[in-house]
Amino acid sequence: MPVPSSPAAAAPGTVLVVDFGAQYAQLIARRVREARVYSEIVPSTMPVADMLAKKPAAIILSGGPSSVYAEGAPRLDRSLFEAGVPVFGMCYGFQLMAQTLGGTVDNTGAREYGRTSLAVSKADSTLFEGTPVEQPVWMSHGDACSAAPEGFTVTASTDVVPVAAFENDEKKLYGVQHHPEVMHSTYGQQVLEHFLYRGAGIEPSWTTGSVIEEQVAAIRARVGSARAICGLSGGVDSAVAAALVQKAIGSQLTCVYVDHGLMRKGETEQVEKDFVAATGVQLKVVDAQDRFLAALAGVSDPEQKRKIIGREFIRVFEQAQAEIVAEAPGDHPVEFLVQGTLYPDIVESGGGTGTANIKSHHNVGGLPEDLEFQLIEPLRELFKDEVRMVGAALGLPDEIVHRQPFPGPGLGIRIIGEVTKERLDLLREADAIAREELTAAGLDRDIWQCPVVLLADVRSVGVQGDGRTYGHPIVLRPVSSEDAMTADWSRLPYETLARISTRITNEVADVNRVTLDITSKPPGTIEWE
Repeated sequence: MPVPSSPAAAAPGTVLVVDFGAQYAQLIARRVREARVYSEIVPSTMPVADMLAKKPAAIILSGGPSSVYAEGAPRLDRSLFEAGVPVFGMCYGFQLMAQTLGGTVDNTGAREYGRTSLAVSKADSTLFEGTPVEQPVWMSHGDACSAAPEGFTVTASTDVVPVAAFENDEKKLYGVQHHPEVMHSTYGQQVLEHFLYRGAGIEPSWTTGSVIEEQVAAIRARVGSARAICGLSGGVDSAVAAALVQKAIGSQLTCVYVDHGLMRKGETEQVEKDFVAATGVQLKVVDAQDRFLAALAGVSDPEQKRKIIGREFIRVFEQAQAEIVAEAPGDHPVEFLVQGTLYPDIVESGGGTGTANIKSHHNVGGLPEDLEFQLIEPLRELFKDEVRMVGAALGLPDEIVHRQPFPGPGLGIRIIGEVTKERLDLLREADAIAREELTAAGLDRDIWQCPVVLLADVRSVGVQGDGRTYGHPIVLRPVSSEDAMTADWSRLPYETLARISTRITNEVADVNRVTLDITSKPPGTIEWE
């Protein structure tokens, strides 16, 4: 759900999430949507008048890294709290509300980071009714509110913070020091829903079908009579994006599948058969394996590989555009490129408010500056699980909707070192074995994904067939996650790991060692590059 850039009225019942540079701003919006209420994120730099012009049903103020009393810290005009719109402040947003309305926030030395016990002092309050008087919450702050604004009732505290939550039912203003949006706050979703339903009086009526309706209308209005092409990779993101755009503009969309030689075993056949059968979309297959391998020759740096792959993708699309136009010269021009960009891609590429660049995503940091297309990214405000729900609602088969994530740059970023045909063939076989065994063990839905990585620039000594070998190590990276923003390594059964290891070392030439990556995210990312 792209964030509108103008202050025009939002959809009825919309909750605005004001982003103060929090790492969890999008997670707040997601939790609101899980409560079946539509949400949009707006930057804290948006004038309050523009926020109110959107006629929101409620406003949530996110956390952020700043201190409210620091010079240059984000501020909000007091008029926001006097407009009659229900407001819920979290962490920095809570402190900002307190300070703006006359409460006291200072550096008391009472730092709280991580799991903390919250003591609810008013069990029947709007936010906390029905939740325990002692409950675990997730804190992340160095400042504290020591006095609530006039007219507010203090409803919770901790051992070191006297004002950890306050409420003003008359003005419909609420705030908590902790992060109710994260799963470590056990009753956080219930507290958030209490604000939405009881504090703001919003009816829960927004659904995945609403996403489809809104995007279809927006895409039709934007594309008009022009045509679009979509880069179809076979993954769930591009498949759902393509199905959504096709629902909007039908035959004006042509999907382009680039066989760049970086795909997993059997992937091309799946795209040509399963996706086309499910959607009836027009599909153009481009064989560009030699082109990509030539462009990647001699390149080992991961960022450079991503940029090369992104650049070559666009160049192939531009060629496909010319061919599509040549095949139907009387039709309207191809002006749009559809991409399956998700919100985690934006965040990790430094595109979120106040976020750092962790790695360039091929759809974000890897695009050339002279891009000739206008982008359509209908999923850029969604998380992976939400995309799966949209795909299911669009009628895509389970084999596509619940497929494990696979990066757009493909196996090119799962080879640590230079990408060559020989190394790709080796990794393809190892990856296919891992996938086969995970499926046979019934573990496909229990893990988020399992990247298989080839350490191409590393050799290790082994013994195979009574002889000394000097082969490559393979790394298994099974992870469990809710949204790819954080992840933990999956505790797979030893028997399954043993079968994968035995088969890879027996069946894949030049591999004599299989290792297991047991790093969480953070500190490690899911992909190695």
